[in-house]
Amino acid sequence: MCAGCGAPPVARMIMRALKEGDHAVVSGATGCMEVSTFIYPYTSWTDSFIHTAFENAASTLSGVEAAYKAMKRQGKLPENVDTKFIAFGGDGGTYDIGIQALSGAMERGHDMVYVCYDNGAYMNTGIQRSSATPKFADTTTSPAGTVIPGKMQSRKDLAKIMVGHHLPYVGQSIALNNFKDLYEKAEKAIYTEGPCFLNVLAPCPRGWGYPTDMLMQINKLAVETCYWPLYEVIDGRYVINYKPKNKLPVEEFLKPQKRFKHMFKPGNEWMIQEFQKEVDDRWQELLDLEAITNKSPNEE
Repeated sequence: MCAGCGAPPVARMIMRALKEGDHAVVSGATGCMEVSTFIYPYTSWTDSFIHTAFENAASTLSGVEAAYKAMKRQGKLPENVDTKFIAFGGDGGTYDIGIQALSGAMERGHDMVYVCYDNGAYMNTGIQRSSATPKFADTTTSPAGTVIPGKMQSRKDLAKIMVGHHLPYVGQSIALNNFKDLYEKAEKAIYTEGPCFLNVLAPCPRGWGYPTDMLMQINKLAVETCYWPLYEVIDGRYVINYKPKNKLPVEEFLKPQKRFKHMFKPGNEWMIQEFQKEVDDRWQELLDLEAITNKSPNEE
């Protein structure tokens, strides 16, 4: 994959959370991760791997999970075989094209984990905007110019959409520094019975326009500005895993990225202010949800 890409450390750390001796079936939607790890008939995955289309990574994996359960009941598989089911998709194949399959698999209750590696656009096919693309970002289908200042719509909040499916576990994470947060959430998701979802930020140097050696710094700024909060929802209860002591202004996250360079031109200050307000509002909403869902019965 490209130097400075956030997706490889995301996939490696999630697969490391699989316990020794356990086997996984991985379903990979078309995208950067699929084309760089699988060229028929060769694959860099050491577990079983299925390449599916953009729109059906979740439904393909749910079918495999159902077949596995049926074969176990029929005695066609050894009792000591413990197989886990993990799907990977980018935001294009998850937020947009694949959301019908994802929603269906989650609603049906399949014992599987869906991982979205969110790089905020259709990076594999030319950096077109997706519903995960943040407001004002410059992409090939939302170009920043004199008439339109980049994408005009706010970014979809997919983690909260998944929470609305009443899943036992939803986590939002990032590949950052010692990877502790991502590893622990991956382990919880893989070993929680039922449908689980992980949304993991995976910066893209080509689409975002940052120097390749800045990957971890970009990740850190996403967290410290609260653009990408680290939290989990366990049976409907919100837990924020990290609260910055000194929350940085969001412009610190925007400044190193070429896709936002037009926001710093004279006269465009309103864009940064509007972006900051959206980040602040979403962060406050998350704080409120944590407070509400963790109330004791005596506090209600």
